[in-house]
Amino acid sequence: MRRLLPGIWLAASLLAQEPVKTLTLAEAEQIAVSNSPRLSSAGYLSAATNKIIAEVRAAKYPTLNGAVTGTGAQTATAIAAGALTTSSISSRGASGVSVSQLITDFGRTSNLTESARFRAAAQGKNVDEIRSLVRLEVDAAYYQTIRAESVLKVAQAALNQRRTTLRQIRALADSLLKSTLDVSFAEVAVSESELAVYQAENDVHAGRARLSAAMGFEREQNFVLVAAEMPPPLDATPDSAIATALHDRPDLEALGLNREAAHRFAAAEAKLHYPTITALGAAGVVPVRDHTLHDSYAAAGVNVSIPILNGGLFNARQAEAELKAQAAEKDVRALALLISRDVQVAWLDANNAFQRLAVTDRLVQQATEALRLAQVRYDNGLSGILELTQAQFAQTSAQIGAASARSDYLARRAVLNYEMGALR
Repeated sequence: MRRLLPGIWLAASLLAQEPVKTLTLAEAEQIAVSNSPRLSSAGYLSAATNKIIAEVRAAKYPTLNGAVTGTGAQTATAIAAGALTTSSISSRGASGVSVSQLITDFGRTSNLTESARFRAAAQGKNVDEIRSLVRLEVDAAYYQTIRAESVLKVAQAALNQRRTTLRQIRALADSLLKSTLDVSFAEVAVSESELAVYQAENDVHAGRARLSAAMGFEREQNFVLVAAEMPPPLDATPDSAIATALHDRPDLEALGLNREAAHRFAAAEAKLHYPTITALGAAGVVPVRDHTLHDSYAAAGVNVSIPILNGGLFNARQAEAELKAQAAEKDVRALALLISRDVQVAWLDANNAFQRLAVTDRLVQQATEALRLAQVRYDNGLSGILELTQAQFAQTSAQIGAASARSDYLARRAVLNYEMGALR
């Protein structure tokens, strides 16, 4: 009975005990988006940022306050210290309401509201960006796991081939048709193949652990991954990909919205020099009072606050806001340049990976033919064991390259999709 490696036996036992579920890439992305704490946190922050709009806009609406006051005071007394004017106080018990309504601040509140609206929209784009990163992380782990599983299959097949060769050479050595040196080289080849299988098994479990973590699970999950379909061919040049990225990238959109918010805030700060006109009103009853007070009171008026001197504070605030708005303009331009560069690099990497697909397939055919010829030469005594083992390793290397090429290409396309803003 053929001896199984301990790692293979353990994996087989686990698979026999646990129910195995198939998992597509789309399902993995959906699970990750549902479970991601980063995405949930970004959603809460976006919702909180939207509340700032109502906070700023509240200055446009009336404010109504109620008050109940009870006071004991000396007869005919007034507060005299600490102010230019005195304020008479009387013993009383009273209740009433006061209301104030902003008439105009010449657009300052409106600009602040629009600035808050743009910042809230930018935070929503940040949610899209984090969703894109979550999907990219899942895609990378998914393709990496498929690659590791493909390499494991090649390594196991190579190990079986080396063991078969070792049995044949041992039989020939027992018949004095081959030397013990050939047996030693064949044993070395088997041991190296066993090491390759151990490494491939570890890579499979590491890939599954990364994929499970990307999907929001604390421990490695046992899934049978479904191979993803090949995407449509790349365009001849990266120009269209760059144009798409500059239009669809959520982080660039967020930065553009923050730029607009900065300009609106600068416009609001410029309005600090304008007056603020407010309507005021108050009314109430005084059931407990002395002879100096009536049993009720009511008043209304208009207050105009005109800034005259404040040590250059408003000028400095306006200059600060305008400089920040100019910096935001440059930030948008800088990110656009980085995106253009990253898209070009991602397109080149994906195009290179696509070109490797045909080459690796051809290399497998060539290595297989070379191994067949080396086996014939060795069987006929025309070459040594080194030529045969070298041909075997060349075939294994070519098969691993071919098994990895498809997953590598899909992973590169996922990166390109992210750089283009297509992973939302």
